[in-house]
Amino acid sequence: MAAGLFSNELRVFQEHRDEWLRTKAGKFVVIQDSVVAEGFFDTYSEALKAGLQAFGVDHNFLVKQVWTTEPVYYLA
Repeated sequence: MAAGLFSNELRVFQEHRDEWLRTKAGKFVVIQDSVVAEGFFDTYSEALKAGLQAFGVDHNFLVKQVWTTEPVYYLA
């Protein structure tokens, strides 16, 4: 796995993805290091707000949507 920013958070996401897909598909999760914030969220903004409340502005945290495959976006 690639080392770098959010590598721990992405590892935690991969470890739990199959479990979360069964009941939380499409929801947003917040992860800081190896800590998963309480709850899953319907929108990115709700998850971001929860992450700021849980971890503060001085800590990096990942907001990620639970999907089977990652969406691909094209910019023209």
